[in-house]
Amino acid sequence: MALPANQARALSFDTVATQYAATRPGYPPALFDAMEELAGRPLVGADVLDCGAGTGIATRLLRERGARVVAMEPGAGMAAELRRVEPEVPLVRGEGNRLPFAAGSFDVVAYAQAWHWTDPARSVPEALRVLRPHGVLALWWNQADIRVPWVAAEEERLAPFTRGFPTTVAELFAPFPVGVATREVTWSRRITLEAHIRNLGTHSHFVVMDPAERARLLDANRTELARLFPDGEFDEPYRCGLTVVHTPPDREVR
Repeated sequence: MALPANQARALSFDTVATQYAATRPGYPPALFDAMEELAGRPLVGADVLDCGAGTGIATRLLRERGARVVAMEPGAGMAAELRRVEPEVPLVRGEGNRLPFAAGSFDVVAYAQAWHWTDPARSVPEALRVLRPHGVLALWWNQADIRVPWVAAEEERLAPFTRGFPTTVAELFAPFPVGVATREVTWSRRITLEAHIRNLGTHSHFVVMDPAERARLLDANRTELARLFPDGEFDEPYRCGLTVVHTPPDREVR
């Protein structure tokens, strides 16, 4: 899902694919409830393209909601991990700025934690092209909830090495003749300290960092969290921002 300038960083996940699959958070049922509400249709029976599918975290959850999912992933390592854990899912190598699908192929085009690697001037028209009439483009991100004091302190310790994303990206769609709706879902998961540190290590800013610098930062963070959570376990809180984009109802599929 990459612009040329970000290609190396976007594909850096290939080197940590197994760790990514093991430690990255999933998404709560409430997110998919909100998606169905804003889309005005259930996921059951929907043809869904999971763009930038990574190791298949969202792919699996979409399938559990009854969707027929095609996964698309540009990275060889991530695609191999997706194939290992979801062997029955159709998997295509590709990227969002040039979708390798015919017009009108899908009811939903989804980007879970991946839209920021695209160029909206190219990826929006491509999503609209492959969507059927009344189809939707759905984008979402898990963000660490910095309203929680220990999370805010961690973000400050790790800055400027962390990269946040907006809760929604509705403003990006102003140039296009589409309808946009947004929702935020708050949730958390129980996690061990070591799994939390390994999760941080799968974020691209750490993956591409000098290994010694990465170890220093993550070790210092581990030490501080161990002081706060001596039993080595805690709740990891998230804000999951969802943006749902509706195609024009009178659009012709070409």
